[in-house]
Amino acid sequence: MKASIVLSPQFGLFIEGEEVDNLGPLKMAFDDGPGTGLLFLDVASDAVTEEPAFAYWKDFARLYLSLFAATPEIDDRDLKSDPVRIALHPDDLDRFLAMVPPMKGSEYVNEESLTVLWRSMETAIHREILRSGKSASEYFAKSHKSLNLLGRVCFHLAENKNSPDAPFAFLATYAHQVSKKGKAQHLPLSRALDEYAEQKSVLLRLLSPIQKAAKESSFLLQLVRAGDIYEALAWSPREAYRFLKDIPVFEKAGIAVRVPNWWNPKQPHRPQVAFRLGEKKPPGVSFNALLDFSMSVVLGEQELSQKEIQHLLEASDNLVFFRGQWVEVDREKLNDILGKWRRAAKNLGDGISFGEAMRLLSGVDTLGDEKSTDEERSWSRVISGKWLAEMLDQIRSPEIDRQVEEILKTELQAELRPYQKQGVTWLHRLYQLRLGGILADDMGLGKTVQVIALLLIKKHLAGDGFNCLLVVPASLIGNWKSELTKFAPSLKYWIAHPSGDGYSPAATNNFDISITTYGSLAKLKWASAMEWGAVIADEAQAVKNPGAKQTKALKALNAKYRLALTGTPVENHLSDLWSLFDFVSPGLLGSAKEFESFVKRKTTVASAEVPPYAALRRLVKPYILRRLKTHKNVIRDLPEKTELKCFCQLSQGQAALYQRAVQSMAQEIDQTEGIKRRGVIFAYLMRFKQICNHPSQLVKDGLFREADSGKFQRLREICEVIAEKQEKVIIFSQFKEIIEPLNAFLTSIFGKAGLILHGETAVKKRAQLMEEFQRDGGPPYFILSLKAGGTGLNLTAASHVIHFDRWWNPAVENQATDRAFRIGQKKNVLVHKFICRGTLEEKIDALIESKNSMSSEILEEDGATLLTEMNNRELLKIVELDIHSAATEN
Repeated sequence: MKASIVLSPQFGLFIEGEEVDNLGPLKMAFDDGPGTGLLFLDVASDAVTEEPAFAYWKDFARLYLSLFAATPEIDDRDLKSDPVRIALHPDDLDRFLAMVPPMKGSEYVNEESLTVLWRSMETAIHREILRSGKSASEYFAKSHKSLNLLGRVCFHLAENKNSPDAPFAFLATYAHQVSKKGKAQHLPLSRALDEYAEQKSVLLRLLSPIQKAAKESSFLLQLVRAGDIYEALAWSPREAYRFLKDIPVFEKAGIAVRVPNWWNPKQPHRPQVAFRLGEKKPPGVSFNALLDFSMSVVLGEQELSQKEIQHLLEASDNLVFFRGQWVEVDREKLNDILGKWRRAAKNLGDGISFGEAMRLLSGVDTLGDEKSTDEERSWSRVISGKWLAEMLDQIRSPEIDRQVEEILKTELQAELRPYQKQGVTWLHRLYQLRLGGILADDMGLGKTVQVIALLLIKKHLAGDGFNCLLVVPASLIGNWKSELTKFAPSLKYWIAHPSGDGYSPAATNNFDISITTYGSLAKLKWASAMEWGAVIADEAQAVKNPGAKQTKALKALNAKYRLALTGTPVENHLSDLWSLFDFVSPGLLGSAKEFESFVKRKTTVASAEVPPYAALRRLVKPYILRRLKTHKNVIRDLPEKTELKCFCQLSQGQAALYQRAVQSMAQEIDQTEGIKRRGVIFAYLMRFKQICNHPSQLVKDGLFREADSGKFQRLREICEVIAEKQEKVIIFSQFKEIIEPLNAFLTSIFGKAGLILHGETAVKKRAQLMEEFQRDGGPPYFILSLKAGGTGLNLTAASHVIHFDRWWNPAVENQATDRAFRIGQKKNVLVHKFICRGTLEEKIDALIESKNSMSSEILEEDGATLLTEMNNRELLKIVELDIHSAATEN
């Protein structure tokens, strides 16, 4: 990955990537704080800041600096006391929220984070000015020359309502000096010829922006050659228009421009061809449903009559005074756009597909249409008709109906939190419209229970005709079985997998839900031949590679409704986004080639006249529901910690090793008794735990291959999401010997090293490690031995706690977990408890859950005391391997 700016969950900005070492001064500036780094971007070279994330934040910094430089009375402020406060205008805030490029941490760009970063620049510039020992205007003259007001040329255009033939007035000025109140005082540019007559170098430096702009503006070149640039000029609408169109050239050269408020270069006041879609409800709703359309010409929100349209098309000037205001008119472009839409309307015939309508509405247009420029698109507008507007509003803010509420009340064995009810209602609305979607809630917010609630609704509304295929990673089969049994006992399911019920297609007739894995899907030839009511892909980032067999098998399925579940920020990586939508809504983002072409045209912020990526975000937004744990309407409903059981399948090697250990134990306990027997049992219980962790921990071969351990594979799945979200995690194990292998494995996942702590870690070093972990941008993970790390540490920077192996004593585990959410914790903490299916770990967990007297005795002290008192038959029943449940296959 090339160097890029990353926004952390705590709103810090950091530079990450392979080329970071080449950005020494810039990296040092960001290391000093986000405000300092943002200010430094203003003077960084264009070659460095052409990457989308750099360009985005550079634009943000320049907005702040330009407003700071224009602040009246700035030199009269007592900067020693407080920073200068500058408001971030709501329009600017909305613009930057709309133009966020794909980058790590994009999900944290919101009103709060932008405001925090804006304030960080206030603090940083305040500190920099105090360090310089100069006034604010002197500081700008040295450190931010492009924004320095003193000595800057300014072009002024104003209306002259007293002259019908020349209704505009032009004057060029320069900032002669800064008043005691810090306001730039302007003089006509002609005065500079006299003032600097003896200072040719100063005069040339003052006029150099004009010479630079004249190379690109033929209109300005004429003024310079004629000497008119030094005079006050009366202009016709045609001359004023030529000036207005060249404003970007003037500003690029460093010339300030002041014009009437009605002229906005990014959104000029002009007539537009309006294409209205979906006024009436189509016969059937789906991605391919045909919507009605109509065409008109509008000015703002008012539709123009044919006579008014003809009047504008016949105007000789590009600026026309119409309906009491100046309007931009380009006859050639308006005619071209009218012709284009008329041809499009003719080709569309009976209607436009829902998918194409959504592309047009978002501004993406036909994704592969490179001939359609931003300038051309600004002369047209696509509008939602009455039915389409109402339908989209129902997706954005769906309301639950009474029938659905009653089904959930009677059938779902869970109380949904408010945001989960919203999620279920959204899922149900998409299902009704036959539109695919992506549920991308943060890990731990209950995506599974929301989907189960949807399936209950559909079963009871559709009756016996409902069937669903659920595709999951092998490691999550146990979780889904457990959740379905717990929350929806009325739903009948079967497992199309070796660890379940095999591959028989006949089973689908007797069940509501068929559960299989990505690895098994390609083997289920009958699955692609069926018509499914719904196909749901859990951990759908597994299909981000379009060429993979499992991806092709998933996309080949025939389904009325498709849903993808993922906990990762789907908009951070555009190629992943395309692959997910190619599953849930094929064609919405065009072909892979069309999408790649579209993305290439949006590679820099400066290259587009409309905010880059904004159109794409508008296009996909209705079909993505993503809630973060930090959202105000979510966090208030969450407990301080959420405990999740993470069931892991044994690898084939683990299963064989575990089986042999059980057989060996059976022989030994049959031949021993008393204290010796207890010692044998203790040793084997430890051996079973080691095998469940990783076979290499037992055989001590030092290999620790990921494929050999179900827990290592599950750890990757969880930690890849944590790494993508830049959250922090604590991992507990009771075995010191597993800590270093885990450290090496996690370093490969996070891309940087974390921290470790065990009984041999010096006491003095523990405080240092804790402080390092707590730092924003610090190590992403902390591995601790359960006893050494279970007390005396405050690790509230962590959002996740993973118990890699179980202590079998809830009190000990809870004490360790408390390290992450003790006093000072402001976020919900997810606690992941790893349990190997079909092993002693699963059976002990069941005892913990049963809360009976036997389990409480087993869980005293080291959790194994009572096990040693059982007879051989009872003991072997607990430790034996349920090979059916433990079997693994991708």
